Amino acid sequence: MGKKIKKEVEPPPKDVFDPLLIESKKAATVVLMLNSPEEEVLAKACDAIYKFASKGDENKVTLLSLGAVEPLFKLISHEDPIVRKNATMVFGIMASNSDVKKLLRELDVTNSLIARLVPEEDVIIHEFASLCLAHMAVEYTSKVQIFEQGGLEPLIRLLSSPDPDVKKNSAECIYHLVQDFQSRAAVRELNVIPPLLELLKSEYPVIQLLALKTLGVISNDKETRIILRENQGLDHLFKILETKEFNDLHVEALAVVANCLEDVDTMQLIQQTGGLKKLLSFAETSTIPDIQKNAAKAISKAAYDSENRKILHEQEVEKCLITLLGTDNDGVKTAVSQAISAMCENLASKDAFGIQGIPQLVQLLSSDNEEVKEAAAMALANLTTANPGNASSVAEAEGIEPLINVLSTKRDGAVANAAIVLTNMATQEPLRLSIQSHSIMNAIVEPLQSTNSQVQSKAVLTVAAFGCDADARTELRNAGGLEPLVKLLHSRNEEVRRNACWAAVVCASDELTAVELCRLGALDILEEINLSMGRRNHFSERALDKLLDNDLSQKYSQLGYLSFSNIITDSFYDYGQVKPGVKLLSLEELSTQELNDRRAVILVNIKPPEVKGKGKKEEEKPKEEEEFQIAPKIQEEVTLEKLPWLPPFDFILLDYINDASKTILPLATTKEQVVALAQFVAGNMGGPIEKDKLHEFSWELHISEIKFEQKCNVIPIGKIKKGTFYHRALLFKVIADRIGVGCTLVRGEYTRAWNEVKLVDDSPQGITGLLLPPQVYVVDLMYQPGCLMKQGSAEADHYKLI
Repeated sequence: MGKKIKKEVEPPPKDVFDPLLIESKKAATVVLMLNSPEEEVLAKACDAIYKFASKGDENKVTLLSLGAVEPLFKLISHEDPIVRKNATMVFGIMASNSDVKKLLRELDVTNSLIARLVPEEDVIIHEFASLCLAHMAVEYTSKVQIFEQGGLEPLIRLLSSPDPDVKKNSAECIYHLVQDFQSRAAVRELNVIPPLLELLKSEYPVIQLLALKTLGVISNDKETRIILRENQGLDHLFKILETKEFNDLHVEALAVVANCLEDVDTMQLIQQTGGLKKLLSFAETSTIPDIQKNAAKAISKAAYDSENRKILHEQEVEKCLITLLGTDNDGVKTAVSQAISAMCENLASKDAFGIQGIPQLVQLLSSDNEEVKEAAAMALANLTTANPGNASSVAEAEGIEPLINVLSTKRDGAVANAAIVLTNMATQEPLRLSIQSHSIMNAIVEPLQSTNSQVQSKAVLTVAAFGCDADARTELRNAGGLEPLVKLLHSRNEEVRRNACWAAVVCASDELTAVELCRLGALDILEEINLSMGRRNHFSERALDKLLDNDLSQKYSQLGYLSFSNIITDSFYDYGQVKPGVKLLSLEELSTQELNDRRAVILVNIKPPEVKGKGKKEEEKPKEEEEFQIAPKIQEEVTLEKLPWLPPFDFILLDYINDASKTILPLATTKEQVVALAQFVAGNMGGPIEKDKLHEFSWELHISEIKFEQKCNVIPIGKIKKGTFYHRALLFKVIADRIGVGCTLVRGEYTRAWNEVKLVDDSPQGITGLLLPPQVYVVDLMYQPGCLMKQGSAEADHYKLI
């Protein structure tokens, strides 16, 4: 690679003593000589100790145990230059031992060592004082001491020393110091860039390498990169990259270039001078994995800026990355996949990677290296986000099975990104069905149980993406996936909680899944969330509403509202208003309670009791069989007694619905149907009531009489002949739902309730064929049955008030 630094240390001057040769058994004697008052003895002792310590770490430990460090510390500041030099030489080599370094820190020797860096001192002292500081600067405490005691300035000055060892030691010490951000800022102010760039021309590769490594650290700061650019630093770096003899320096040079590419000005400069094209070509043709990896990292860093991404795309960086993706090195594959992810912010790049890049990335999903697998999954996640074409390419590259396999790996990032890809693909129905055929809901159960919030968040989004299909919901239910989903509704992480609520909205689309979610406690959790201003969100409200859609009795009692899509069916009952979190008793429990003074529970039920214990329906049985069925009536009554409890059948309500079907359903317009139904309801519940005589309408007594007559707190709605607002509104909704007239049911204060309908107004006079949006109207069922009041009007507001 180049020359190594090698230099003979100047021997001590001749004197009357022969050189001291120390063996371990004589070391103690020589250490004692360090306290001699005679300078010649001190110089000889230091020289002997230097030679002894140079032989190995064991000898350094011996000297430490003999107490040599403390007297040597005094001698590095001795007035005699030879003593001072020899003592500093000992410190320089002994500081490589960790135990010695620990004692040096305790003695706070850095100040004395920094004092040895002044220009007046001998070059040998510069060499070994800087060597000792370089050893010590590895430790954080010493970094702080050297910085605070002003060590940076003399060290930077010594980068221009004529002695290569001084340059090397000073550069190494500065490299360690700039790991700390305070020193990075300080060296910039002390103008370290020019001498560092000068070191790149050194004939010693070790010095060049230290200069590059230091530039690699300090160029993380934008201000330093500007100074580097102003000092033509990029020219120096590209000269190294273009010189084959410097191939051992290429990795570090690329690391500095990578930092510089973060700045748009630098990127434009490199592009204009042809440097960017050279760089990409250099990366593409290199066979050294570390160079390929660093080139990919350089692209990644640069791609964080939108302008840089545009420039890189213009230079066809995608071709370079796709080529590098085929390299047989896991580190390169990881770095290239990460670079692809970064470039995906550019839409044109995202398309460019699709055809050739995606098949290679899909192959990497099956890599034995977990980092490669994660990086490939992340790249595919970015490539398929808002890009249906790339999502299709993943399927075409047979990526579904490996993606599902990644869901069971232990690498959280890989699992989360694989879930994102599958979710992105699910926006296209053919792909969704194809993924579903690979048992996606079985595979997603394990990620749902992860402790990592990113995995949890992406997994529940996957559930939401595939839960729109009934078979997928069944698979999730059978695989035990609903339980971890419900647990995630409790998450303290806002994103996880919100996404889990959305998944619950989707999964609650069928009754079986909704019932199971409720059994697992989803309803209670959602009610608790929605009571909290901080935790409530749009999706938690939707999820609660959706779950309650499968229990309209609970929904109406709790929320006081049934929407157009909430169709009242048999066994619905209006218990009255309850507070959030209060669970209604079942119809059977309410029916078996003793009579009480509380408001009656209003029941809707026209489902006839099922005849049990017979194998076939009557019409299916052959006539021969009928001849032998001579079951006595008394036996039938005994059988009925053993049947489970069933709600009472409402014959009157059935008649109402049949009448409405015959007389109201055939009407030509929805408006006519609404008006006729309002009048029908009012006519069967006491007729119109004058506003000022409302208090004389004794509906309460009538209801009490029915309760007493039925000996039950639950009364069929058909029994009510004197009904107030909430009775009439309920009956209107029940019949409207049966004959296909859309309406809501809204509970107001006390006895108030009303229905809303949507009607399209007639076109303005003189204009034909104009389709107007539907308007919402409140239906009067009390004062002027059939009168339609526009929602928000004073008339409608007055109707709702007590």
